[in-house]
Amino acid sequence: MKYMLLINTPDTDGSGTGDCDEVAFEEWGAFDKTIKDSGVYVSGEALADLTTATAVRVGASGERTVTDGPFAETREILGGFYVIDVPDLDVALDWAARCPGARGGGSIVVRPVADFDV
Repeated sequence: MKYMLLINTPDTDGSGTGDCDEVAFEEWGAFDKTIKDSGVYVSGEALADLTTATAVRVGASGERTVTDGPFAETREILGGFYVIDVPDLDVALDWAARCPGARGGGSIVVRPVADFDV
């Protein structure tokens, strides 16, 4: 079953860039190599700073509105994701706990990928 691991980093200074100071870049590299070498890796990417995001909304009349953002009232920023293919939720949770993003005030949200072919 496929699961998405959403990596949320704390935005402690309000800059929209997240705060990864407590996790060394080398730890991310090691985790990335481990998850890819394990055979469970499907895809994943780091995301650019939240300050580069654009939100699109379409109203009831079909009119498109484009704004900078999002500007949610939150102290966490979606910093990236992994999609993994593992037997069950418990294995996905184990991978989430190993991810460096789960430390230093960050969190990993684990969500199953919907399978509409079932």
